[in-house]
Order: sequence, then C-alpha cells, then structure tokens
Amino acid sequence: MNFLVPLPVVMPLFGAALALMMAGKPRAQRTVSLTVLTATLLVSCALLFLSTVDGPLVVAVGGWSAPLGIVLVADQLAALMLVVSSAVTLCVLVYSIGQGMADGHEETPLSVYHPTYLILTAGVTNAFLAGDLFNLYVGFEILLVASYVLLTIGGTENRIRAGSTYVVVSLLSSVVFLTAIGLIYAATGTLNLAQLVERLDALPDGLRLILQGMLLLAFGIKAAVFPLSSWLPDSYPTAPAPVTAVFAGLLTKVGVYAIIRTETLLFPGGRAAAVLLILGLLTMVIGILGAVAQSDIKRLLSFTLVSHIGYLLFGVGLTTQLGLSSAIFYVVHHITIQTTLFLAAGLIEKRGGSTALDKLGGLAKLSPVLAVLFLVPALNLAGIPPFSGFIGKLGLVQAGVADGGVLAWLLVGGGILTSLLTLYAVARVWNLAFWRTPPSSCPPRSRSLLPPLMVAPTMALVVFGVALTVVAGPLFDVSDQAASSLMERAYYVQAVFGGGAP
Repeated sequence: MNFLVPLPVVMPLFGAALALMMAGKPRAQRTVSLTVLTATLLVSCALLFLSTVDGPLVVAVGGWSAPLGIVLVADQLAALMLVVSSAVTLCVLVYSIGQGMADGHEETPLSVYHPTYLILTAGVTNAFLAGDLFNLYVGFEILLVASYVLLTIGGTENRIRAGSTYVVVSLLSSVVFLTAIGLIYAATGTLNLAQLVERLDALPDGLRLILQGMLLLAFGIKAAVFPLSSWLPDSYPTAPAPVTAVFAGLLTKVGVYAIIRTETLLFPGGRAAAVLLILGLLTMVIGILGAVAQSDIKRLLSFTLVSHIGYLLFGVGLTTQLGLSSAIFYVVHHITIQTTLFLAAGLIEKRGGSTALDKLGGLAKLSPVLAVLFLVPALNLAGIPPFSGFIGKLGLVQAGVADGGVLAWLLVGGGILTSLLTLYAVARVWNLAFWRTPPSSCPPRSRSLLPPLMVAPTMALVVFGVALTVVAGPLFDVSDQAASSLMERAYYVQAVFGGGAP
C-alpha cells in the first residue's frame, strides 16, 4: 500500500492545477476542492491505520532509492498529523465557501482562493512526509508562497502591510534553514534524514551543536517561539477568518513538527533540552500575558496561539517518552481547538459586526448557538476537565514531575499559571461579548441567521474537539507508540533503507 504515501501531496497539486483551469467557474472550483480534500482525508486515515499496523510506509520518488533520491515517509507521527491537518483544512474550506457565498465572494475571490488553498495543503502534507531536509525546505517554501497570497486576499492596506511583515520574517527563517542545509551537506555529504542519523553522530560536538542551533532558530521562527513570535499577532488577525483559522491551526504546527522530527531523529540526547525548556516557559508565560492585555478577540486568540506553543516545547524539551507522547497528543488537540476558536471569531464578527470587545455584548441572547460554539472550545483551550486540553496538560505535568529537575518544575508551574490565565482571558471574552448588555458603541448587528455553511464546519470541529476527550485513551496510545518510534531511531532508519546499510 506504499502507493498511498505520495497521494496527500499529489492530489492537492493536481486539484490546484484543475481549479486554476476552471477560473471563473465557482461551482466547478468548489467541487474540485471539496473532492480533493475529502480524498486526502480518506487517504490520510488509511495511512494512519497502515502505519500503526505495519510500521512506516516509505516511497522513493521517481524510483531513486535512498539516499540518492527523495523519499517520503509516513510513520505514525506523520500520518497522525496528516489526518488532523486534512480534517481541519476540509472544514475550513467549507467555512470559507459559506463565507464567500454570504459576502458575495468579496473576502475570498474564488478564482484565486481555491488553487492557492490547495497548494497550501500540498505544502503542509509535503512537510509532514518529507524524508530529507531539502524536501522539508521545499514544503516550507510552498507554504510561504501560498500563505502570502491568502494573507493578502482583498488587497487592503492592513493586509498588504501584515503580509509584507510575514514574508520578510518567513524569508529570514528560510535563509537560516537553507544555510543550515548547506552546512549539513558540506559536513556529512547527505540530506537524507535516515542517513544523517549515523553521519551527524560522527561529527565533533561543537559542530553538531552549531547545526542544531541553526535548525532550531529556523524552525523557532516558523513555530512562533518567543522571542521570535512578535510577527504573528500582527499578521494573522488582518486576514479573512478562514485564512486566519487555517494559519493558526496548521502553519505554526509545521514548525513544531520539524522541531520534534529533527530533535528526536538527528540530535537526540538532550543537548538543547535546557534551551527548549527555557524557551517553552518564556513562550507560555509572555504569550498569555499578551493575550490578557488584548481588547480584540482575534489578537487575543493570536497570543494564546503563541502561548500554547510553549506546552509543545515543554514536552519535547523533557526528552522522555511521556513528555514526547503528551506533546504529540497536545499538538492534535491544539490544531483542532485553535482552528475552531478562530472560526468562531469569524462568526462573532459576522453576527456582532466587530471582534473588538468594547463593541460587543449580548451575543448569548442574540445567538445561543454561537455562544456554545465559542464556549466549548474556549473551555477546552483553558484545560477545564474533562476536555482534551486538560488531558494533554495533565500528561505534560506528569512528565515534568517525573523528570524532577528544577527547569521541569518551573515548566509545571508555568503551565498551570498559563492555563489559569487562559481561562481568565476566554472568560473575559465571554463576559464582555456574550454575557453583558450591549454597549451604546455596539455597531449594527445582523438579525439574520448565520450562514449554515459557516456554522456547520465550526460545529463539526467543536464535536471533533469533544470527541478527542472520548477517544483520549486510544489517541494517547497512538501518541505513545509514535513517541516510542521517534526515540528508537533505528526503527526509522530500517524503514527507509529496508535493513540495508545507510
């Protein structure tokens, strides 16, 4: 069944070309996009099942076997990320179609939107499946090109300014990443991840540390790790709601995925563990303090997005199986919940006319469904029992306590503080936007029902987020198996080379 591995990359690219040929035919473009993303989700689910039962699936692109050619590897971590990202991109696409119909396509011009959205999906899936560093770089560059187009859709002054900042920061990250790739190739003669396992171990410690630091710097910018995160709250809120949602849910997680993959496979042993833990603590605390200070829902959610990246660094920095499996579980949770909240913010703007807290009020009475669609994922993000956010954070706390180090205990305290402040931030949004009497400065509010195609995918993601609690046991088992495979590097190497010498 290895032929399934390239399909999550090939199908969106083929769909993008087909959608571009159908420019000016909105219904045909929608049909192509929905069909492609539904097929991608089904293939991703099949890859997750097969990788769990049979182990990693590997394909040598063009028939050139590793390490000469490019390989795509679908192990449990990659397949799990594919399933979640495919589900999220499909729901956001349906939401954007609903918004486009409601707004007369002013916010999401279909001739440009659908091909670009599918290219973005291909970039995400390629990054998850990449078996060598240069192909991972290609995935990031596909993301950059597509995301710049999506971020500046509509051509407003704010979007162009935010898009320019985003591109400059992303290009800086890409330059650092490409420089690291050049140095790694010069030092080892290969970029294949499985072959680098052996060759990087033979390098002097100082050189390995420099290469590791450059990769962490590049991925840290893309993942919005403090102090490299200031670009995100200024860039994401200006985009249309579906674009912001898919950016928040996926783009930073591709950076986190790259950190997990390279730290466990190429640089094991915890040489940078202390750095990751310190950065995780600073990202959590400073990010959530920024969220508390915001008066706009989109900016508030952008800061919570930055803050909760710290939890993922916490798990990776512990360098234990429990910490890593908890981080993987939390990635799945955070992709789903953060995307849901940004979609809910788009509905709030649609119904209330604004996302500024001083201009909102009484939404719970005006739209009880919208109140539920915001409240459930908000409580989940804050880690209220028994939601998946609580389960993921509990796993990280247990891993930190089991570690017993000073930094680990600081992260445990910082994680609990961040969770409490997250609860305060979302409770403040609830009180001001939903619970209180509308202020006199409140703009005219829509009395019509929210578009069903915007409500339905948001509701689907809310249900999916709740379902993560129901299937938390099996999901944690999959996360634990993925973490075990990541820590046993020979497992990955054997899958790529089939037992032969790298």
